[in-house]
Amino acid sequence: MTAEESDAFADQIEQRFRDHGWGLWAVEVPGVAPFIGFIGLHPADRTLGYPSVEIGWRLATAFWGHGYAPEGALAALRFGFEHLQLEDIVSFTSVGNARSRRVMTKIGMTHRAEDDFDHPRLPATSPLSRHALYRISAAAFFERR
Repeated sequence: MTAEESDAFADQIEQRFRDHGWGLWAVEVPGVAPFIGFIGLHPADRTLGYPSVEIGWRLATAFWGHGYAPEGALAALRFGFEHLQLEDIVSFTSVGNARSRRVMTKIGMTHRAEDDFDHPRLPATSPLSRHALYRISAAAFFERR
């Protein structure tokens, strides 16, 4: 993202919290870094075409592989199921994003190839267009605990 796009996205995140009380959380590593990215919940209706809530994360590459994404994602799932009373939560990424797909599996989400889709906001010619869809139900989440 450009600096302007990043600022606009941060404004949207803040507005979502003001309007709905939940959204994407800023992630910090105390004593290490005040901001390494975000993890949290976000409406996915526009992307998937039906009412849905997505769990997502975007962390600075220097902080990949330290367990921050699964730790934060589990906290977001718990919040979504316990406080928002969601029945299920989805996540998606380009089919080639092995790291994010591994996080989705670690936190108990399941994938069915028949649910994969072409992202509506990416050109069909983009190598990132094809997306893998994962999901977890509240029942499956609490069963894992």
